[in-house]
Amino acid sequence: MTQQQQATLPAPTPAWHPGWRAAPAGAPTRAGARDAMAGLPVTWINLFKALASQLILWHHMALYGPMCEVVHELAPALLDALNEHAKLVVQVFLVTGGFLAAGSLWPAPGVQARIGWRDVPGSVWRRYQRLAKPYLLAVLAVIVAAWLARGLIEHPTIPAAPEPGQLAAHIVLAQDVLGIESLSAGFWYVAIDFQLYVLLVLLAVSLRGLPGSQRQRAAASVAIVVALVLMSLLWWNLDSSLDVYAPYFVGAYGLGVLARWVRGLRATREPAALGLLLVVGVALVVEWRSRIALAGATAMLLCLVPEPAAVRTGLARTAQLVLAFFAQISYSVFLFHYAVILVTGAVVYNQWPESPGANALGMVFAWLASLVVGTLVHRAVERRG
Repeated sequence: MTQQQQATLPAPTPAWHPGWRAAPAGAPTRAGARDAMAGLPVTWINLFKALASQLILWHHMALYGPMCEVVHELAPALLDALNEHAKLVVQVFLVTGGFLAAGSLWPAPGVQARIGWRDVPGSVWRRYQRLAKPYLLAVLAVIVAAWLARGLIEHPTIPAAPEPGQLAAHIVLAQDVLGIESLSAGFWYVAIDFQLYVLLVLLAVSLRGLPGSQRQRAAASVAIVVALVLMSLLWWNLDSSLDVYAPYFVGAYGLGVLARWVRGLRATREPAALGLLLVVGVALVVEWRSRIALAGATAMLLCLVPEPAAVRTGLARTAQLVLAFFAQISYSVFLFHYAVILVTGAVVYNQWPESPGANALGMVFAWLASLVVGTLVHRAVERRG
């Protein structure tokens, strides 16, 4: 995976799957999960997921396929901004993913992880199933969409028919590690999310038996996670050749884990949040990276911003419901929008290759169709997982 591919996200990550949905044996039931989420910034998490997923969709719309090339003359500043800056929202998914995963596996540093070594294979398998059920369907959708698109037009962003080895690598989420070309913009993130989740599981279980009092165990756990975050931010994240491996992203993901722990504090929440801010500040002093600044800002919001008061009626309630809906479908939309862009772009460009207006309408249609397809997949596949 190239640095450009890495930058063009989202996904999935626990940012698409609420933490309790991905929880292993011994995790709370759905009713218990709702209690566990009490006091957490659910509305803000939904807002982050909804906005970030839409920005990634439009980032890919502005980057791939012939439609954006034809439309560029109508809105060059807008498309250039989407191309250049919208990719940064991957950090929102990374931080939120770590936040939610920590909530399901390891909600406080002084508390033992909710699983033991014998639970690790089952936990990892369940995580793979959660990710893979819609993902593997999306792989099939992209293969079919690319075949249809190749029959209509020629364009360098349309993937070729996959070789058996390429398909096998996608099934086991190893395409980028093996240096195999991805079939879709964004599939790399599914693999990274899986790597990060496995890493968190192993870390949580490894530290489960730390000796000492609860306070001593908490201090040791925080120190180890902070050390990993700093190693990522100050070393691994500065080497783009590592962007197919979890350590490259541990900085942002780990900030989400730390934010979850800080959120659970009461009397010392603000001082702990300042410590988290200091970690981000050190990384930015060493080398300024907008992506890390955004990751730090997201983590601080998750630490400190209170959940809005419950509203049962009116515009605010409607807004909360809309945000919740877009957040729920965000993973499926992310997985399937590229296939929609391929087919829509091929049809529109085949018929109106020089019409900016027609291609602009084609982009809007592809956006709306992606929402519809994402909703259908979420209800038929993801929600039943």
